[in-house]
Amino acid sequence: MNVEISACLYDVQQAILEIESFFAGQPMLFAAYQTDTRTRRATERNLEIIGEAIGRILKADPGFQLSNARSIIATRNRIIHGYNTVSDEMVWGIVVRHLPILKQEVEDLLNA
Repeated sequence: MNVEISACLYDVQQAILEIESFFAGQPMLFAAYQTDTRTRRATERNLEIIGEAIGRILKADPGFQLSNARSIIATRNRIIHGYNTVSDEMVWGIVVRHLPILKQEVEDLLNA
């Protein structure tokens, strides 16, 4: 794996870890997330970073295999360009359902 792709995967990993840190030591409750503006904005920013990093990976290697890569990039674009269409429910669903899978996949790629 080339250095640029490794660096981008590391950025994805760090963004996921930062999102997880927002909930450290407390139950992951949607109601708490929804009432914490700073956590919502920081989570959205980290999702932007993840999408940008994955976009760069695909530019460096269009055949790179990463589950849901195009959807992740589309989510980044929606957060940045269609911010008024981004719901807390959508972001929360990504955090609880999709980030754990992406985290494992990225860890496996970095450890390969």
